[in-house]
Amino acid sequence: MYGVDIVTQRRYPFPFHQDDAGLVLRDLLAGLRVVFSTADGRDVEHLSLSDFSAIHASPPCRAYSVTRHSHSKKHPELIAPTRDALLRTGLPYVIENVEGARNELRDPMLLCGTMFGLRATDLDGQPLALRRHRLFESNLFLMSAGGCSHDGTQVAGVYGGGPMQRNKSDRRGGYTPKRSVRAELMGIDWATQHGLSQAIPPAYTEFIGAQLLKALEVAA
Repeated sequence: MYGVDIVTQRRYPFPFHQDDAGLVLRDLLAGLRVVFSTADGRDVEHLSLSDFSAIHASPPCRAYSVTRHSHSKKHPELIAPTRDALLRTGLPYVIENVEGARNELRDPMLLCGTMFGLRATDLDGQPLALRRHRLFESNLFLMSAGGCSHDGTQVAGVYGGGPMQRNKSDRRGGYTPKRSVRAELMGIDWATQHGLSQAIPPAYTEFIGAQLLKALEVAA
C-alpha cells in the first residue's frame, strides 16, 4: 500500500510520497516514475503506473461539505477531474467523499459507523455511536454493508476541536467527546485530533479493500 498527500503524514505506516495527488496521477499517466519512501527514508521505491493494482482517492471535500455555506471562500470541485484521471489509468478505483457530494458521484455506496458497530462509552458512562456517513464510488461493483442502525443511541461526532469541558447537557447537535473517546469510536489510536477529524474509519477501508482484493483475484 502506498500513500500520496499534499501534506506530510509522519504517522503514515507505509511508503509515502508528498505531493498533490492530481499531479502524481498526471505524472504516472505520462509514464513517469514516482518516488515513494518510508518515514525513515531508508526504503525508497521508484514506481510507475504498471506497479499499481488499484487506486483509492479522497478529493478534498470542502466544496461539498455542509460547512461550505459558513464562509465565502470558494473551493475547487475536484471529483470530476479525479474521476477522469482514474478512468484513464484503466485500474479499479474508489473515490470517497462526504454526503454533500452525492450529486457529483456516480451510484455511490453509503457507509455508516453503525453498520460496523462503531461505539464507545463516554467518560461518564453514556453509550455513544458513530455515524460518520461517507460515500464511495467505484468502477467495480461494491456490496453494501447493510442499512444504518440508528437505534436511538446518543450520536457523537469526530470533527473539529469541540469544547474542552463536556457533560450531558452538551450532548446535542454536533457533540464531540474527548479525544480518547473519539479515537475509540473511530477505531484509531495513532492519530492526532486533527487526523481523527479527517480520517475514514479503518472498518470502512477494510470492508472496501476486501472487495477490491477479491475482484483482483478473480481478474488475475
